[in-house]
Amino acid sequence: MHRIEYLAPRSWIEALAMTSDRPEADPLAGGTDILVQMKEKERSIKTLLSLKRIPEAHRLRFDDGMLTLGAAVTVGRISIDERIQQNFTALAMGAGLIGSIQIRNMATVGGNICNASPSADTAPPLLVFRAQAVIANAQAERIVPLESFFAGPGRTALQPADLLTAIVVPQWPDHSGSFYIRHTPRAWMDIAVVGIAAAITLAPDDTILDAQLALGAVAPIPMRAKQAEALLRAQFPTDYLLREVGRVAAQEAQPIDDLRASAEYRRHLVSVLTQRALRGAVANARRNGASGNGL
Repeated sequence: MHRIEYLAPRSWIEALAMTSDRPEADPLAGGTDILVQMKEKERSIKTLLSLKRIPEAHRLRFDDGMLTLGAAVTVGRISIDERIQQNFTALAMGAGLIGSIQIRNMATVGGNICNASPSADTAPPLLVFRAQAVIANAQAERIVPLESFFAGPGRTALQPADLLTAIVVPQWPDHSGSFYIRHTPRAWMDIAVVGIAAAITLAPDDTILDAQLALGAVAPIPMRAKQAEALLRAQFPTDYLLREVGRVAAQEAQPIDDLRASAEYRRHLVSVLTQRALRGAVANARRNGASGNGL
């Protein structure tokens, strides 16, 4: 095995200076993806830049309802945080489905996003919450909407010497609810064949003020279903409407045939799971203060 240089900065300033000198360095947070890839010889690593000693990378905080997640916050911590469970339910649900308890206690939200897998379980929830990626290098910091962060399987908006330092999730209005659901061959410790996240805001009369839908594992990147979203706004969440939204979301999906499922089966799952995710989001929105008329 070739020699690997290991860098262990204690601050973002130090980490960014190191990446400026060594732009080939690969960030290491939880290591649940990159170490497996190294072991299976899918990636050749010369330099690892550990984020483990950077305190800010591990910070999870709420500021006036806005959620900020340091890049090294674990998905296990996200899944059990009561404030996230209440205010960003879909994110807690998606994080809680990743791997085993042991993996969740190591895997990080930054790693899950930067790995850029189309089936990443935190990606659709973060997309429906309009999350933003905070990206920095030694010269500057920029904010990138997560929708623009993914460039393809395994590819992101990160440039050489860039680091993802945090993910910012804006506050959602009152009377909002969200939900995440996926299909896997096995109940646990499997990769999503399809994953659907929905976020809904209801008006006092139970019409839909705002709606966001995101699909995972059905395109080269996690994607928004914008045509389906548009059907929901200013409408009552009836059974008929949700079936129609599911149909349109399935048409927007861009699945392929692979060893895990056919494109046709994935489209079917998108239709069914979109309806279930929306029902869950509407129910949670009603519990968060909106009136309910029996969906």
